Amino acid sequence: MIITIDGPAGVGKTTISLAVAEKMRVAYLDSGAMFRGLALALGSGSWNWPENRLLEAMEGFCFSLNGVGGASSLLLNNRPLSEAIRSETIGVWASNLGRIPLIRDKLKKAQQDLGRERDLLAEGRDMGTVIFPEADYKFFLEADPAQRAKRRWLQLRAMSVQADLAELVKDMRLRDKQDRTRSIAPLLPAREAYILDTTSMTQKEVIEAIMARMA
Repeated sequence: MIITIDGPAGVGKTTISLAVAEKMRVAYLDSGAMFRGLALALGSGSWNWPENRLLEAMEGFCFSLNGVGGASSLLLNNRPLSEAIRSETIGVWASNLGRIPLIRDKLKKAQQDLGRERDLLAEGRDMGTVIFPEADYKFFLEADPAQRAKRRWLQLRAMSVQADLAELVKDMRLRDKQDRTRSIAPLLPAREAYILDTTSMTQKEVIEAIMARMA
């Protein structure tokens, strides 16, 4: 069984996806973490590298997935991804890398390979449209950018990470523009997706709506 949950940055996909995966007892795949992990591993400016240098740098990179629900763990070369991938800077790097066909092709294959191995809930931006078009259930979450930025600010503060709310709003709008206007796999709901505007919904309400849809 494959479940996909797509949506823009800061919409609450991670928390909601983890909760749903836990209830369904399936593995949880954070596809955005794959891009972020790759961005952190490759470093600043890697999106400007020539294709041969990117190919050489990614030689031997391998993603794997252990556990189910909240115990799911995504690894790069058998090592858990660092919390450093959650910074807004790495998020922008990942968005830049995500515009490169070579990168998207490499990670698309890695994601589909993981989906062939187990029941899976895949979270991201094109899970239901490009990666798993045959998914059993597809969801798309959206919310006002200012509300999404506030949620991310609260999340970072809970992690003792200092962030400027105005800058987060600016970054959120920039990433939205990049993700929605890129020529390859732009951010948009799958035709069959159940769309939820979570701006005024609690996480519990969103989770209940998703579970009810799959009942």
